[in-house]
Amino acid sequence: MILAAGRGERMRPLTDTLPKPLLTVGGKPLIVWHIERLAAAGIQDIVINHAWLGDRIEAALGDGARWHVRLRYSPEATALETAGGIKNALPLLGNQPFLVINGDVWCDWSPEQAQAIAADLTARQDQAWLLLVDNPEHHPDGDFVLRRDGSVLPRGNDAALTFSGIGIYAPSLFDGVEPGHGARLAPVLLAAMDDNRVHGARHDGRWVDVGTPERLAALDASL
Repeated sequence: MILAAGRGERMRPLTDTLPKPLLTVGGKPLIVWHIERLAAAGIQDIVINHAWLGDRIEAALGDGARWHVRLRYSPEATALETAGGIKNALPLLGNQPFLVINGDVWCDWSPEQAQAIAADLTARQDQAWLLLVDNPEHHPDGDFVLRRDGSVLPRGNDAALTFSGIGIYAPSLFDGVEPGHGARLAPVLLAAMDDNRVHGARHDGRWVDVGTPERLAALDASL
């Protein structure tokens, strides 16, 4: 699943007439970078949620045939935030662990690893796996602590890393989310961490949170 329902307030005025995942870097929309990496990894069934200007996302991407994938859409009348949007899309995602990627990040992590990670998640009876990255300048305190055994804990006294916006989740992670209602992902993850059911890994490659026009321009120039 690619998350594409955000309004992109910090990107205004660029996002007044174009949804953020369609903003271009390196000659193609942000969301197309994700689709191409997923396709290269052999992942063909992709769900995209949308709210703000969602019709433009569907018009731009279509059914995914040009990338040899199958795109399906999970529209939201108003954005349901991350956990709410995933809960809304569960009927399209099935009953096995699934990969979720924020539509407004750029990352060179390979989704080829996702299938093996999902199998490990099931074997451990975990509820989530998170890809963590070194803290960027605009988020110096990080989000979660990655322990040597791979378990992920809430931020405390230990040095924390930043959540990349890329994760693999068991459907049961969202059992407590009310359908059709907005819900943030962090409380859901923290509850699973309390049960020691979240693991993760650090990615030492390239990752960019494309959250401002300045970071968009810098990424575009570098690509």
